[in-house]
Amino acid sequence: MTRLMTILLNTSKTMVAPPKPPVVSQRPTYLTEATELNGHLTRLSKSELIKLMHISDDLAGKTQVLINKWTPEAKAIALDSFAGDIYRGLQATEFSEQERQYANQNLLILSGLYGGIRPLDGITPYRLELGYRLKDSGITNLYQYWGDKVAKLVPDGLVVNLASVEYSKIVTPYLDPTKIISPQFLSTKKKSADFVAVHAKVARGAYARWMVQNKIEDAARLKEFNGDGYVYNPELSTPQQPTYIRPFN
Repeated sequence: MTRLMTILLNTSKTMVAPPKPPVVSQRPTYLTEATELNGHLTRLSKSELIKLMHISDDLAGKTQVLINKWTPEAKAIALDSFAGDIYRGLQATEFSEQERQYANQNLLILSGLYGGIRPLDGITPYRLELGYRLKDSGITNLYQYWGDKVAKLVPDGLVVNLASVEYSKIVTPYLDPTKIISPQFLSTKKKSADFVAVHAKVARGAYARWMVQNKIEDAARLKEFNGDGYVYNPELSTPQQPTYIRPFN
């Protein structure tokens, strides 16, 4: 199947355990790199994790356990592993098997540890945001570490960028900007249309769900999106940034 559009999403800090051990047959492309990065994390003390990740002492302890338990062997399927606002909008648990397969071909999830993962890749729970700097590892930052590797996972064609700025920066510098479409989601309140982060995150997931379930592969169809009360606004839209507005709740 030719992928005319690639959908970009990003991982979330919150991960969930599958209800039962999954059957995993697909490995992440950059598993070797993920293993290397986790190796750097294992050398950090709890106090260093607190400083690196800006987390509490309690969470640092739990994160350290997570890091030390990490293994290249898959523990979960990526599509079922993340929680948070984006994934609340995505509602991947409601996908049919056909939709899961379609998502696997057309959706790329951007990750600090794995670089880029397909929905049906087998992964292990972890915590590594792209903005973290691995002190004394020889890695200036994760953008430098990944370079253009993740962008190589994006096939030719249009890209619908539903990832956060922090994550999309791992691929967008290496792509043709005229082929990147970045939808914008605004909420109206007192006659003005404003960006509301929580609403926008849920909307990005809902948009990805809509694209998967309707097999959207033509940019002209993007204006049809009307999920969660959003309506396409032609006055505020451009070809690279279609804009959708909904009432503020």
